[in-house]
This record gives sequence, C-alpha cells and structure tokens, in this order.
Amino acid sequence: MGYTDQRFDVNLSILFTELPLLERPAAAAAAGFTAVELWWPWIDTATPEQSELDALKKALEDAGTQLVGLNFYAGQLPGPDRGAVSVPGEESDRFKANIDIAADFAAAVGCKALNALYGNRVEGVDPEVQDAHALENLVLAARAADRVGAILLIEALNKPESPLYPLVSAPSAIEVVDKVNEATGLGNAKFLLDIYHLAMNGEDVSQVIAAYADKAGHVQIADMPGRGAPGTGELPLEQLLDELKKAGYDGWIGLEYKAADAAASFEWLPAEARPAR
Repeated sequence: MGYTDQRFDVNLSILFTELPLLERPAAAAAAGFTAVELWWPWIDTATPEQSELDALKKALEDAGTQLVGLNFYAGQLPGPDRGAVSVPGEESDRFKANIDIAADFAAAVGCKALNALYGNRVEGVDPEVQDAHALENLVLAARAADRVGAILLIEALNKPESPLYPLVSAPSAIEVVDKVNEATGLGNAKFLLDIYHLAMNGEDVSQVIAAYADKAGHVQIADMPGRGAPGTGELPLEQLLDELKKAGYDGWIGLEYKAADAAASFEWLPAEARPAR
C-alpha cells in the first residue's frame, strides 16, 4: 500500500505553469509521468479556435501523456471565478457554448472525466434561481459527457479560499451529484473528492471517504496548510489514499498542488510509481 500503490496524474494548470501550455505535457513526461489533467486552459474563451485544440492534442500525444481530467469552461480560473454553471446571463451562455467543445475534445484525446465547477453566488440573484439554472446546465453537461463515454464531476471547494462558492462540504456536492443523476437517469455524475479542500473545510476526511468513496469519480490532493506537495504540511495523505483504496476507489489521484519548482517537488514519489498503469 502507500503512494506506490496509486495511479497519479499531474495537474498542468497548477504545476509547470512557468512554461507555455503546450510545453507542459513534455515537462510532466520528463518528470516520469504519463497522465495529466487540466483546468479549462483558455480562460478568456469558452470557444477556442480548432487550431488551438488541435495544438494541445498534438502536445499531449507528442509527450506520450494521457489526459485523464478536464474542466469545462469555468470563467477566470485561477482568478475570481469558480465556474459558470450557476451564473446566469453571459457566463451561463458561455458554459453552454463550451459543453460540446469540451466533450468533443475529451473524446479526441481519450479523456474520460469532465469537471463542471458550480460557480459563485451572485449578489442580487436568488440562490434558488441559481441552483435551478445549475441543474439545467449540469444535465446538459452530463448528457454530453455520456455521449463521449465520460463522467461528469462535481467538486466541493473550500470556504476560506472560495467564500462565495456554495458547495463547501462533501454532502453539499453529493446532493448535486444525486440531483443530476436523478434528472438524467444516466448515473454518470460523480463526486470529485479533493482531500485538500475537504481538510480546509474542517471535514473529517476519513469519514468522507468511508461515506462517499463509492460516488467518487476522481480524487485530487495537496498538503495542508499551504497547498504544497505531500510532506510539506500535516495531512496524513498516504494513509488517506490507503483508506480510499480499501474503500474500493481505484481511479486517478490528481496532483493539484503548488510548487515553485514542479520537477523537484515530486521527490516524495518514487520514479517507478509515476507512470500511469
């Protein structure tokens, strides 16, 4: 058991960010990894040119890396936004325009998980209106994901860093997962279990794993405090990943942590445990 018993992927939207997007897959490969994930890479547009999508596909393929997770358009992230799903008006329109583009790109590169960030509460808008809006958009996203053989992920963030985001506990995200599955009948909405966010919210992560591992479609990790690499904080990450494994989770573990020098930050993980398997 332990770290060497897991399947890790590198989040290229938080690691290797000193490099241009198209050089990051090769950097991850040079560090020994063959699986990667991304937030929506074009924060200024939900509808990039086909040439940009093709260039990213080529960069992933040339590096020999498999994309295993991709966010739908999520607004300015990193930045003030936390998704567009529940945000009425132009942002919601952008999300809708992005759904098939993201799903088709995922299909083109064999990515099987699409994450839809819920979006912040908007001042002056009734939360119930936002939630109804979100469900409508998430149903569309779940259907598009299903069309390309992918799952739809719903993520809980943490309140200290995302005070306007409504899903700041495992139960709040699970409630949305269940509503989407009930509405579509597809069963492909899953929980994105981010250990860092759950810990930042003060949740008992072991308890969350015991309760919801069967609904988890993807896992992300960072240590706390600081959101650094495993071993830089005080979370028992190796133990928690063992608990996940014992609870039946055998999916990807996304490395979504901050590091000034990404390549040097992987020393906690033996080189032979880095390639996808």
